[in-house]
Amino acid sequence: MLGLSNPAPASRSLRVMAALLGYPRAEVRECLPEMREILRSEGVLSAARQEELDALIDTLAGADPLETEADYVQLFDRGRATSLHLFEHVHGDSRDRGPAMIDLAQTYEKAGLYMTPGELPDYLPAVLEFVSTQPPREARAFLGEMAHIFNALFSALQQRASPYASVLGALLELAGENARAVKLAAEPALDESWVEPPVFDGCSSKGQAKPGQPQPIHLVRMSAKTGATT
Repeated sequence: MLGLSNPAPASRSLRVMAALLGYPRAEVRECLPEMREILRSEGVLSAARQEELDALIDTLAGADPLETEADYVQLFDRGRATSLHLFEHVHGDSRDRGPAMIDLAQTYEKAGLYMTPGELPDYLPAVLEFVSTQPPREARAFLGEMAHIFNALFSALQQRASPYASVLGALLELAGENARAVKLAAEPALDESWVEPPVFDGCSSKGQAKPGQPQPIHLVRMSAKTGATT
């Protein structure tokens, strides 16, 4: 591995990591042996990180396919702390998220890359596909700008004892950063924080009982469903 000022090319390894973080559909699982070989042949990771990724690949290859897919959804789609949509960690539900999405998509388009229908530009596998097209120095710098998000994801995945933490550790290594645990704020899962109340809830016992009595108003966030393909 070369020094920070002259990093080794890691484009193929970045594409493997993008695939490993994507939904574990059958086509991805079939390519796991090839992914392992690419990581070893490109040789941009330390032996310890390579062993961790080998363990993840072994887990994905040996587990029941339906359980693997269900576990993936439960891990990455049921809470903000482990969301693979990077702007969720930066902007949350603020209005800044939309312009940031547009800027990132335009960055991809300038490089000749276009999003597939339904895919959001801040989805980490899509980000890694873009980074894999950049020269080594620019790729490392781009990863370095996201290191604080990677560390947050790394910590959240470690807390859940997930082997997927190995991918975030490897990305931090490619960024020239050390993976470290960070304190995470407690928060409800997405399903809990965005749940809508039952229709007409409160119109009897909780509602207005007589004229002149204040009527409670319940404000909830409109649920938003996002998806991505790799």
